[in-house]
Amino acid sequence: MGVAGLHHIIRALPKLRHENVGCIIVCAGLDGALPSVVAGLVSVPVIVVSSSVGYGAAFGGLSAMCTILNSCAPGVGVVNIDNGFVATALAFKCINNDDTHY
Repeated sequence: MGVAGLHHIIRALPKLRHENVGCIIVCAGLDGALPSVVAGLVSVPVIVVSSSVGYGAAFGGLSAMCTILNSCAPGVGVVNIDNGFVATALAFKCINNDDTHY
């Protein structure tokens, strides 16, 4: 989707803002702008996976990752390029933050 399809995000906002949503995983390729947009629209943490797939000078996901790392949106966490596994593990910890394990 990306920021060029912002109307899709607007339509999905009720689901993204639902009280049962504890965090959101956003995959970002191309220009890496989508995570900042999503983070500005929700109050939960946004975990970002930079995608190695892109066009132009995407440099295997490095371009998107640099954009995301420079995001000024609060609550954005970044994992390594194409590392959906770690993003999922982090999301799991975000939504299962039961203090009884400490």
